[in-house]
Amino acid sequence: MSGLGTAGANGLAQATPIGHWELRLYVTGRSPKCLLAVENLRRVCEQYLAGQYNIEVVDLLENPRLAAEDQILAVPTLVRKLPEPIRKIVGDLSDVDRLLVGLQLRSQKTGPV
Repeated sequence: MSGLGTAGANGLAQATPIGHWELRLYVTGRSPKCLLAVENLRRVCEQYLAGQYNIEVVDLLENPRLAAEDQILAVPTLVRKLPEPIRKIVGDLSDVDRLLVGLQLRSQKTGPV
């Protein structure tokens, strides 16, 4: 799938052309920072991608081999698998603007994508 579509007046990409979002969040156990990342990601996805996303949470304490596949060096790390290109965001995802820019749902500029 290519492109995120056109942007609305609020600078957010219109969701219809992109299809389904595949997100993988790498965590280590139930640390406060990792739990916060899961909560923040779910909240943002419901607000901006409702019904169009799948989140896979990978606990590296249980599945350390999976870190090599996405070259994970720090946790929590979010990997956007689809739509392509693959994007990575490191941290607890509490900065919503940074998360939206990282997912390419909002441009870095104040204007539309």
